[in-house]
Amino acid sequence: MTAESHGHTNYVKIWGILLVLLVISLVGPELEIPVLTLITAFGIAVVKAVMVAAYFMHLNIEKKYIWYVLISGIVALLVLFAGLSSDIMVDDGANWQDCIATSSCVEQRL
Repeated sequence: MTAESHGHTNYVKIWGILLVLLVISLVGPELEIPVLTLITAFGIAVVKAVMVAAYFMHLNIEKKYIWYVLISGIVALLVLFAGLSSDIMVDDGANWQDCIATSSCVEQRL
C-alpha cells in the first residue's frame, strides 16, 4: 500500500503553497490598502487553517462527520462571539474606564 492509495498528498507541495500564502499575507499590509489588508489577514488565514487541518491533520481522509463536528464548533464559537460582542465592544457605561487609551487608571493607582 502506497501513500497515494490512502489519499495522502505531497507534503512539500502543501508546505510550498502555505509558504506562498504566508508571503502574500505579509506583503498585503505593506501596501497600506485597508480592504486588501483585511482580505489578506483573515481570508488567507482561513485558507491556511483549512489546508493545515485537511492535509496535515488528515481530515481530508476522515469520515465526513468529522468535518461536521469541526464546523459546528466554529459555528458555536461565532455564536458565542456574536452574543458577547455587544457587551465587550461597547465603551460606555457608569463604571467603564478606557485605561489603555488614557493614563487615568495609572494615575488613580498612584
